[in-house]
Amino acid sequence: MAEDADARSRWSDLDRPPLNAAALRRALVRPDGLWTGLSVLPSAGSTNTELAALVRAGEAAEGTVLVAEEQTAGRGRLDRRWNAPPRSGIFFSAVLTPRVPPERWGWLPLLAGVATATALSRAAGVDTALKWPNDLLLQIDGAERKFGGILAERADPPPGTPPTTSPGTAVPPGAGNPAGGRGPAAGPSVVLGIGLNVSLDSTELPVPTAGSLRLAGALGLDRDPLLRAVLRSLEQWYVRWTLADGDPGECHLLEAYAAGCVTLGRAVRAELPGGDELVGEAVAVDGDGRLVLATEEGVQRPVGAGDIVHLRPAREDGGRVS
Repeated sequence: MAEDADARSRWSDLDRPPLNAAALRRALVRPDGLWTGLSVLPSAGSTNTELAALVRAGEAAEGTVLVAEEQTAGRGRLDRRWNAPPRSGIFFSAVLTPRVPPERWGWLPLLAGVATATALSRAAGVDTALKWPNDLLLQIDGAERKFGGILAERADPPPGTPPTTSPGTAVPPGAGNPAGGRGPAAGPSVVLGIGLNVSLDSTELPVPTAGSLRLAGALGLDRDPLLRAVLRSLEQWYVRWTLADGDPGECHLLEAYAAGCVTLGRAVRAELPGGDELVGEAVAVDGDGRLVLATEEGVQRPVGAGDIVHLRPAREDGGRVS
């Protein structure tokens, strides 16, 4: 009886049907691909927290994807909360084990932003703008509103786990399976989480300044094709970046990010770790993924971490990724 009750609950909102986990696995998990497994939970506190725990226990492979129909304690940067009604958004985390120089790992959240924006342009017909370092914005009623966020955090497997080779990379003789990640994640890993508001209406927003694909007039709100599009785009950009040894210029990631980042060209205030602030014009993103600010003193300062507040309207080209 409990199972019947759960089934009725899952289908109680016909505008928000549950994700089809089996169909998603058939579409995304391939022997020669990045994604090695995909699970859909009816509810989770935070997909990043749960997946990171599995990585640290040696129970999650590279390419493992964990999706939640609802997050009850979703987290963003600076430990901000991310909550939404059940089945109203896309909330997932994935295990990545980049075989690129560690100083280039800071590009992963930016790569995820480009991949997500590219996917939604094609699958939902919306222009997504990127706010450095990890916010996704839409134009709604003439204003920029955040409808998505990205969180990347380190999660390493137990000591002694043997290394594997990343999907899409060149395989030295005797190096093993190029698909990688079919056992525990091997070596230093990142759990990359993405959350997107899909079907929320104005009465369901966590704050009035938030947004959703519905409010932006997206062509489709079916989460299955949207999730497939985002994961396929993320795989394509990740493999391209890995093949370039993490060089954002060689794989054209830097170019794509700069084209879509509405932070560039604006006066901003960077609220830095430790309580300091820095005000200046955001003039570039450097090779390590840091935001470069030109201050009133004529000095260019790179910012690697912090909360960015836009102080000036967007540039005329809109900073879109399409």
